[in-house]
Formats: sequence, structure tokens, C-alpha cells
Amino acid sequence: MAVQPQPFPDHTYPQRLPLIDRVAEGGLPPWHRGDVVAQPSLEQLSRVLHTRGLSLNAGMPEIDDTVEGVANLDSPETRISAVLACLFEEGDEIHLVLTRRASHLRHHRHEVSLPGGRCELGESPLETALREAYEEIGLEPSSVTPLGFLSPIYTLASSSAIWPVVGVVPARPEFRVDPSEVDRVFSVSLTHLLQLENFREQRWWRQTSRRTESDGAFRVHFYRVPDDLVWGATARILTELLTLVTEPSEELRR
Repeated sequence: MAVQPQPFPDHTYPQRLPLIDRVAEGGLPPWHRGDVVAQPSLEQLSRVLHTRGLSLNAGMPEIDDTVEGVANLDSPETRISAVLACLFEEGDEIHLVLTRRASHLRHHRHEVSLPGGRCELGESPLETALREAYEEIGLEPSSVTPLGFLSPIYTLASSSAIWPVVGVVPARPEFRVDPSEVDRVFSVSLTHLLQLENFREQRWWRQTSRRTESDGAFRVHFYRVPDDLVWGATARILTELLTLVTEPSEELRR
């Protein structure tokens, strides 16, 4: 019998998770190191992106040939897309801009996502991410300082190859939402996302063509945010972002 996953049983949100065959709890987040969770730092993020060859000057990263579905990258049905992880500092915290997708959209309706969409012909992922953020939430491209990229990912649900762009704005933006694409725009602090009670990893068993672990399971990350839930591709991107932004400096590793 199919089951409905409930990563946070007492938390309510408008979207519905898919029915799956079986679910089990997973492990701790990759940034958790013993009893210590490092404090997020934009300086640290910029250094790590540079070290890993993901800074803007290093050029667009290539998609990993081990990414599930990558064999379909050249298919006309594959959507080449980009999203913007827009960060800003307020008080002593770093905030990330998120949207809730409109309920009438064909793919990922009502899901929480980063601003973004499909690349137009001849457009780079950076240009796409900035254009889409302007069209969806009114974020002025000139206000964004791009830092670099996160690892590109592939999603089976919408056949999309997605390049996440990391950018910083000097202050909390004034948003102008396009209701044809977005139901809601909001921000959440990275400190909130890093709290263990706001993270869950589950192992799902489901009839699917995706690559799985040896026992047939695949791992899904979830983040509890006010009045909503982040999961799927966006949660995968957030997990990498949080891991990089809290990575210990060389001095702490010695």
C-alpha cells in the first residue's frame, strides 16, 4: 500500500507530497559536525566557490556525467534551466529568497523553489537566472552581485538540467510578484535552515527509473520553513549551499 511521507508531522503546508511505496528516516545533514554547526558566512562561501572552481570567473560548471538522467541532456525534451540563490544580510543573519510556485503551473505546482526558469536560445545560465528573477519577483538584475555557481543538477519530474547561480544583493529587496508564476515570495535565514529540527532526510522506495542505493532507496531532503516545506531539487540545492557556506576554514582544519 502506498504511503504519504510526513517529514514534519505537526507542520502544515499547502503542497502534497507524492505517494511512495515505503519510507524510512535518513541521517543527519552533511554540514553537521558533532555538536557544532558552523555559522554561515558570505566570505566563506565566496572562498569555497573560488577554491572549488565554481566562482564566476571559472566559467559555467559542466554537469556531472554521473547525474541521473544526464544521458538525456541533448534531448529536445530536456529543459536547460537556471535558478538564482539570492542572498542578503540583515542584522547579523544571511537570508535566502524563496518563492512558492503558482498552483496552476504544469510542473512542481505549489512547491517552494528558487526564482528561475528555462534558458532562452543563446542565453547563459547567469542571464537566465537574473532575467527570471526579474520577471517572477521584480528583482533588479543590476542589484545582484553574482558570486558563482553551485553544482548543476538534473530533475526527472520535469526533465530539467538546472544550473544554480549564487548572487548577493545589498539589502532586503522590494519584490513585485508575477501571479501567473508565483503565489508567494519570502525569505528565510540560513540560521533557521541550519537548525537540526528544521531538517529531515528520508529514504524513499518508489517505482522509478532514477538511480538508487543498493537496496533500491533514494535519499530526499526536507526543510521546514514558515508555512511551507522545501524538498526535491530545491532542497538538494539548499543542502549544497549550506554545506559550502559552513565549511570550516583551513585554520580550523589544522
